[in-house]
Amino acid sequence: MPTAIRRIRRAGLRVGLQGDWCMYLMAAGIGLLMGVVATLFLAPLRSLEQIEDATSGTIIWMLVLLAPAIGGLLVGIARLGINAPYIGPGVTTVIYGVLRQRGKLRLRVGVQKWICSTLTIGSGGSAGAEGPIVTIGSVLGSTIGRMLGTNTQQTTTLLGCGAAAGIAAVFNAPIAGVLFVMEILLRDFSLRTFTPIVIAAVVASASIQGILHDEAIFQLGSDFLTMEGTFQMAYMPAYILLGLLCGLVGVAFIRGLDISSHYLGRMPVPIWTRPAIGGLLLAILGLAFMLVMGPKYPFFYGNGYPEITRLLSPGTYVSDLDTTSIGLLMLGLLALLLLKLVGTCITLGSGGAGGMFAPSLMMGAIVGGMLGLSLEWVGLLEHGTPARFALVGMAAMVASVTHAPLTGILIVYELTRHYQIILPLMLAAVIATIVARWLCRDSIYSARLREAGVRLGGLGELTILARLTIQDLILEPPRTISWRDSAAALVEQAEQRGAGDFVVLDDKGDYRGMVTNQDLKAALVFREAIPLLQVSELLRSDLPIIGEDETLDVVLEKFSRANVDALPVLAGSGERKVAGLVTRGRLMKRYQAALDHADD
Repeated sequence: MPTAIRRIRRAGLRVGLQGDWCMYLMAAGIGLLMGVVATLFLAPLRSLEQIEDATSGTIIWMLVLLAPAIGGLLVGIARLGINAPYIGPGVTTVIYGVLRQRGKLRLRVGVQKWICSTLTIGSGGSAGAEGPIVTIGSVLGSTIGRMLGTNTQQTTTLLGCGAAAGIAAVFNAPIAGVLFVMEILLRDFSLRTFTPIVIAAVVASASIQGILHDEAIFQLGSDFLTMEGTFQMAYMPAYILLGLLCGLVGVAFIRGLDISSHYLGRMPVPIWTRPAIGGLLLAILGLAFMLVMGPKYPFFYGNGYPEITRLLSPGTYVSDLDTTSIGLLMLGLLALLLLKLVGTCITLGSGGAGGMFAPSLMMGAIVGGMLGLSLEWVGLLEHGTPARFALVGMAAMVASVTHAPLTGILIVYELTRHYQIILPLMLAAVIATIVARWLCRDSIYSARLREAGVRLGGLGELTILARLTIQDLILEPPRTISWRDSAAALVEQAEQRGAGDFVVLDDKGDYRGMVTNQDLKAALVFREAIPLLQVSELLRSDLPIIGEDETLDVVLEKFSRANVDALPVLAGSGERKVAGLVTRGRLMKRYQAALDHADD
């Protein structure tokens, strides 16, 4: 056991602390620290938002046209100066670290993400703050774990503690933070992992409430929480339609980001200049917006939380508008949706730093608001308001983009803590996830990971093998030999058939044992003794045997115990007839194929 951990544990034992208390204390410390870190991270972003809102006249034209490019240039310079591994936008780098680097993330990854995301979002880049804070928290947890000398499992758990604490601090949503880590990052719901992550998320949420005294990024309008009416079952068909729409828009977002990353990320220019070029393209969109709307700061710039707050306010949607006014409002919302989608793809695809939750939430709110406004206008939404559909659309869009419905549901639910929204949230989020998975096998995170050769699989990879049996494999025909044959005959057959593993049968044709390829090679070292040996002296009768109904997780465990390349499969219950051989190679190919389709 590492020295630091051993000393801490000894100190705890002196005062009567037992078990995993050390991990719980570290989790609480990470949660408390992340409350402070999140405050420091969010403070400049909030200040820049206030400056942008107060800007007018000539300055706003300069801000809209120059700030994204200047911010992108600074991002490129920062990336050049702080050389850190980069797999993709959002939390893709963290997932890669969990799966391929045993939870060990370098400190420079968090430092680079902090600086670059502040520059990107603060200069108007269309991205969110939640992805960076998750990365910063993950790096913090991983670094603390490595400093204390924790093992791989403990380091990964502490990484998850930092990530959950980051989400809990940003959204004031500890439950969503926990589910985000379990569902997307670690894909591990074991109690040993769950408990410290819960502690970290709760402590972080409580810490930032004590510091900021409000929801960390944005708040719902008071008129939303006090409006009359409930989410009624009669509106369920409308929520199903909302889920379908969000699923389609989510797929467009995933595809759009993939296309922009492909083209903008491969421009024949120095890498450090690409974010600046993305900033120039974003400025062109901002210019088009201002030519139509006048000298207003573009709504699709930045994280978009002020606009989400407006979309969730019932006062934004006026029910007594005439047809022309409603048509213009719908057209404006559609244009904002397209601008946010394209602006985010440009920002992140060109190398800008930031998260994808905020853009997803804004696009979901727009889609929900448009649908709610349409239904209310034609009289199908008698007691509802578009603001309610905007809220449900946020959850559906997050679920669609991330393929993680639980995270989308709980993030939005914890914003209101009104239980009556649960059914619509669940229905729309699940429908959106189904549509997105049907049309696009990869989430917005796994698309980049697949390019890096990483397959996520299901929530628990061993459960995939537990659902498959030997009957799902193509068995290899057995090469048989009698136990009474000479070793010379065995060597002759091996030379004729290209060597391999042989099944040894008794006089009745029943299974008696195997002569493996390794055994045969060992015997050939003393080739002069071959004429004196019988097959019965070479066979191994202690190898595990496999039944036709056994699941592949059991088969994998038997391979690990036997350390051979092939094992016999016996036909029927209680029979000793050999149906075929299962090899390590075929087992792993079937496992890989199951992983490829685990999220379909």
